[in-house]
Amino acid sequence: MYIAIAGNIGSGKSCLAQLLSNELGWRVMYDSEENPYIGDFYDDMRRWSFNLQVYFLGKRLRQISAVECSGENRILDRTVYEDAEVFAKNLHNASLISHRDYESYMQLYDFTVSHLPKPDLLIYLKASPATLKSQIQKRGRPYELSIDEGYLRRLNSLYNEWIANYTGKLLVIDVAKSDFVNDNEERSSIVDKVRKMLNE
Repeated sequence: MYIAIAGNIGSGKSCLAQLLSNELGWRVMYDSEENPYIGDFYDDMRRWSFNLQVYFLGKRLRQISAVECSGENRILDRTVYEDAEVFAKNLHNASLISHRDYESYMQLYDFTVSHLPKPDLLIYLKASPATLKSQIQKRGRPYELSIDEGYLRRLNSLYNEWIANYTGKLLVIDVAKSDFVNDNEERSSIVDKVRKMLNE
């Protein structure tokens, strides 16, 4: 089995993944591998967008293949779906990836996901642009500090559109109403919900 955690930049995916790992005893596969494109992408999105999206697609495929081969329960702190449904779509909408490159990428994406198992549970961390911006500033990754709220707002809109049409087992957590990092009751409540949904 595997749980996938989705959410905008700075929404708390890694924190929730670690919490669930501690409580469930499942291994986390973090989205922390050194990315050879991310710095260049934030410097020049139009030049590097296609390269970045193809890199992420290959990475997600390797992660999910590793879950299947391991025979262990795992937690992923990013999904293959949001790469396409949110990030690539946003780049295309903003003319930061050409229509030709976007179509080529989506063909690769459609073929890839048609051969992958869906998560046993998808958890979406919903957060406002202001909350995301604050979290991004706190963690201080240099390549993220120039991200503005307008960009985060556009991503949020696409996240909401994707989640509204998602057909698998889904748990939505409003980060503004659920401080699972500092509130023990909220933490326990989320873990209980996750356990219940996995057993349904």
